[in-house]
Amino acid sequence: MMNDDSDMTEPSDAPVEDVPGEGSISAQADPLTFTVPHTMDGFRLDMFLSRIYKHRSRAFFQRCIKEGLALLNGEACRQRDLVRTNDAVTVHWPERPEIDIQPEEIDFEIVSEDDDVLVINKPPGLVVHPAKGNWTGTLVQGLLHYDAEHFGELLDEDLRPGIVHRLDKDTSGVMVVAKNEGARLALKLAFAERRVEKTYLTLVLGEFGVVTGRVENLIGRNPRHPTKMAVLPNRGKRAATRYRVLDTAHGVSLVEVNIETGRTHQIRVHFSHMLHPVLGDSLYGGRRRDLAVLPDRQMLHAWKLMFPHPSTNVSRQYMAPPPQDFQEALAALGMRPIGRAPKAENPHIDADHDLE
Repeated sequence: MMNDDSDMTEPSDAPVEDVPGEGSISAQADPLTFTVPHTMDGFRLDMFLSRIYKHRSRAFFQRCIKEGLALLNGEACRQRDLVRTNDAVTVHWPERPEIDIQPEEIDFEIVSEDDDVLVINKPPGLVVHPAKGNWTGTLVQGLLHYDAEHFGELLDEDLRPGIVHRLDKDTSGVMVVAKNEGARLALKLAFAERRVEKTYLTLVLGEFGVVTGRVENLIGRNPRHPTKMAVLPNRGKRAATRYRVLDTAHGVSLVEVNIETGRTHQIRVHFSHMLHPVLGDSLYGGRRRDLAVLPDRQMLHAWKLMFPHPSTNVSRQYMAPPPQDFQEALAALGMRPIGRAPKAENPHIDADHDLE
């Protein structure tokens, strides 16, 4: 998931002073308040905190800020807010369970691998990283089983070794995982600067009057249903999606989707908002019993991923064929199957849709 705030940076040449209280802080520690030194004037709040508490990651503090656990001069704040000399910063340490992440044998297909990155085809039903309700059986445990040397070294309190982006549990498709810290930082920057191109395939309800289109609006948390996202008129984050209809049959359309931003549930929300919910998506209205096919999950597949390789900065495209249930849905609708794409030997691959 990309963050609009990621392009805001802090001064990089200021030295970090020792701050009283730095050390190993447990999840049950009392809140701490300290004063910003002059050498850190102008730092983003999340970067400031990660510099002060070096044993905690920047992502950890971003979550603390989002959850209202970090205050700037006694007020709620944003991760992009800048701290000034003599500002008071208070951190309430979140209570988190002590989780012992153990390697587990998890099934996922390897699309490509080198010293810096692992590109996989994530199967549907697989959660990417441990979180409440899913502490075991995730891709992270599978990565530790597959390559304990690289991913074990990257494992920290965030429980996301090498993870630079995510797919929803029931969304399948291509993902890239970093195998070392340098690659992780390079990929995070590429996502933040929108130098990553993501192309999806989806089956949605209904027929379109046009072949191509683009939708842009604001997406935020649904105020009536906290587990859902929604298009909101006056608040939220900008979300932009381009699409192209590839086929239509029995009231269902096969659509190629390119996302310009990476908001939570973006594709599912946008197509539901256009009254074309993703087939099988129970959260956003995509389950209907009068159709030729009724899949058990949303028919959404991350098909292509193009990103600048961390070691060369040359963009490479990787592709993953849809899984069996997606192919079965195509067959039930009388649509042509989508075959396996060529491997990314050429750094400038731009294969056409490979419809067989």
